[in-house]
Amino acid sequence: MQTEQFYYDNKIVRKFIIATLFWGLIGMSLGLLLAFMFLFPNITDGISWLSFGRLRPLHTNAVIFAFVGNAIYAGVYYSSQRLLKARMWKDWLSNFNFWGWQAIIVAAAITLPLGYTTSKEYAELEWPIDIMIALVWVAFGANLIGTILKRRQRHLYVAIWFYLGTFVTVAVLHIVNSIELPISALKSYSYYAGVQDALVQWWYGHNAVAFFLTTPFLGLMYYFVPKAANRPIYSYRLSIVHFWSLIFIYIWAGPHHLLYTALPGWAQNLGVAFSVMLIAPSWGGMINGLLTLRGAWDKVRTDPVLKFMVVAITGYGMATFEGPMLSLKNVNAIAHFSDWIIAHVHVGALAWNGFLTFGMVYWMVPRLFKTQLWSTKLANVHFWVGTLGIIMYALPMYVAGFVQASMWKQFNPDGTLTYGNFLETLTEIIPMYWMRAIGGSLYILGAFVMLYNIIKTIRSGSKVTDELAEAAPLSPVTPKRTAKEGYHTWLERRPVQLTIFATIAILIGGMVQIIPSLIVDDYVPVISTVKPYTPLELEGRDLYIREGCVGCHSQMIRPFRSEVERYGEYSKSGEYVYDHPFLWGSKRTGPDLFRVGGKYSDNWHLNHMYDPQSTSAGSIMPSYSWLIRSELDKSQTEDKMKAMKQLGVPYTVEDIERAQQWMSEQGEQIEKNLYADPDFAKTYEADKKAAAQNGADFVEMRNREIVALIAYLQRLGTDIKIKTGAENSTAKTE
Repeated sequence: MQTEQFYYDNKIVRKFIIATLFWGLIGMSLGLLLAFMFLFPNITDGISWLSFGRLRPLHTNAVIFAFVGNAIYAGVYYSSQRLLKARMWKDWLSNFNFWGWQAIIVAAAITLPLGYTTSKEYAELEWPIDIMIALVWVAFGANLIGTILKRRQRHLYVAIWFYLGTFVTVAVLHIVNSIELPISALKSYSYYAGVQDALVQWWYGHNAVAFFLTTPFLGLMYYFVPKAANRPIYSYRLSIVHFWSLIFIYIWAGPHHLLYTALPGWAQNLGVAFSVMLIAPSWGGMINGLLTLRGAWDKVRTDPVLKFMVVAITGYGMATFEGPMLSLKNVNAIAHFSDWIIAHVHVGALAWNGFLTFGMVYWMVPRLFKTQLWSTKLANVHFWVGTLGIIMYALPMYVAGFVQASMWKQFNPDGTLTYGNFLETLTEIIPMYWMRAIGGSLYILGAFVMLYNIIKTIRSGSKVTDELAEAAPLSPVTPKRTAKEGYHTWLERRPVQLTIFATIAILIGGMVQIIPSLIVDDYVPVISTVKPYTPLELEGRDLYIREGCVGCHSQMIRPFRSEVERYGEYSKSGEYVYDHPFLWGSKRTGPDLFRVGGKYSDNWHLNHMYDPQSTSAGSIMPSYSWLIRSELDKSQTEDKMKAMKQLGVPYTVEDIERAQQWMSEQGEQIEKNLYADPDFAKTYEADKKAAAQNGADFVEMRNREIVALIAYLQRLGTDIKIKTGAENSTAKTE
């Protein structure tokens, strides 16, 4: 049979590997800095763009999209060419994919610290960057599909199935969740509101983990583990069951992030049912990966590449057992909002994604540079230091989560909360935060050891060049299915049909869950007393979003005795109808704020933002002193209200026309309230006098950012009136 010669593009793989290492160390370093901020909250005191609330989304974006994203591209570009016996379809698309992705990362690194964020978890980037992501992702998918269509290998190997499923699903998730109404170049409001926004966001958020952090890595596992072990995958049939059951079931599980919230019960229960089912395909994949190493355990003991991969697959198994367990309502009632979730997430991130990436890099670099790994001993050091780091990170966080949940729910014999002060629970877990910081330090130390080893390996090798390969071309006619041929074997050589079936599989669950929230009028019962935010409160809410307050504070009181006693009446779905976006949060480093309105004076809030420890001894909240100094930008208020009106918020034309006057009146009242504190009045008047003497501009307190934030905080949870005693809310539905 006549064969053709062609070249694999190794240069694009090299670029993505270098980017993986570069951004990985930056993302991990940010995570370590954040871990130490729990111990030294004012370590970046007074620097707004280095505050915890702004750096946290930068850390998650850096490790997910910069580190893991580049690792995915490196592994996919390397393996796809060899599995398909073809060079990537278009070199310019490969390079557009690379440079476009790096531009997106740089844009995130600039905008997030400056406070430009949507606040939606794993989707914080603003609308222009969302468009960039869509374009680059489509370029990646087009390049992959083009390569499949010109392949020289008839059947599509299992890894390619996972790559196709990843491309299709991430595109759908990103587009649906990113529907937003732009206000300016770097400001937008989510199209969805309240409960609806929460459902769409966690349909996206859960499946971003599923189809960006899981399915592509499963495809990489199916390629690199057999290659590293020099053994075939354990079970072809199991891989078929694994793929189709995983992509169909995973898409339904998002609501398990919203158990006991204001989300309708049927959606919660649907999420629970499919989450429990997820353990079967997930563990099927883990078993398939681990049993591929049967008969190769001697090699595992000596080969650091396989060691990383074994721990990675084991970490995947642990995380995918824990996920369904956490979706059980009785377990979720304990774990949600606690550090247990932090432990769960990082077992997956550090072990599954991190270690599989390390194993792939150790395997690919010597082959790309035509040399041997410079030091196997250093790779083994990295493995053991990194493994110890994972253990020292995760175990203390599990303990912290158990301690939090236990203390939050304890009652005295007289029916009062045993630990009524939220800070008592925080103080108890500080030693666990120290251990987490040590574990994170060990993990990143291992990564630096790897960087040194890889640099030495590269220097000992030769320049990366395109790799010559040879294969027979495919006949333009696809063979028809024979009587003895299995249906899936036939499907494996029909990429278009395979992609269509995968798309249908992932769309069903999303449509069943989301469409009712869009078309059913009484999906969220209307509460007549709930009104839109005033212009000043709307501006304050945007400041709350800008500063990342949602990263530490929830706004969702669940219907538990302990939470109602601690925070007030449990949350109703109708209270969130004007929230674009929703701000329910997913972690309580600080207390829930949904009923904080009227609980403290305006002076307390000002002092709390300026020096949290002065009002809450033992607090680990950093100072937000710039809010007290900075003038509030009111130039876009009317545009924001017009956008909200387009989204269904019932602002009238008169409301919008009198927005500036309305803000001034509400700001003056808060300023007047602040004067009730003699210390504030004295300091404020002294500052005003000093500014006049120096000829400097002086911003009246009513026009400062802190006043808008106070207005928003004092509004929270006050739209429904709660009666005392055993009576329920007086909120009436229409």
